[in-house]
Amino acid sequence: KKKPLEAPDLAGKISLMLDYLQDPGNMGTMIRIADWFDIENIICSENCVDCYNHKVVQSAMGSLARVNIFYTDLISFINANKKIRVYAATLSGSNIFKFPKIEEGIILIGNEANGVREDLLQLASYELTIPRYGHAESLNAAVAAGIILSQVKAL
Repeated sequence: KKKPLEAPDLAGKISLMLDYLQDPGNMGTMIRIADWFDIENIICSENCVDCYNHKVVQSAMGSLARVNIFYTDLISFINANKKIRVYAATLSGSNIFKFPKIEEGIILIGNEANGVREDLLQLASYELTIPRYGHAESLNAAVAAGIILSQVKAL
């Protein structure tokens, strides 16, 4: 069963926020990526795939035990944590490779097909993008999260 929100401590750290992630493989991969980059908390919209789905558990490869996963209404959560900046991954944001170091904040990754919902995007402090050099329309959500977190942690 999905964990209820227990008010994770976001101060001084990078957290991941997932909006309507539906693919169990993507969710499991996101959990592994969070574990790899020492991301303590993943905040999920209530309509994200269940982190205890057998495909999620399998693709998380044990990382599920080391990452806190919470399900909540994201708009209410952002509004209740206004001191923490939200960095939304979009196709038209600021270049992640030229963006100043992020010491604290929430990296918001949207739905695989539709990206971040407009009402959430309006609450974001910044929009970030991974520059495109080829012709693909988009990146897989987990791949995008991995690239963004790699850059955030490298600075």
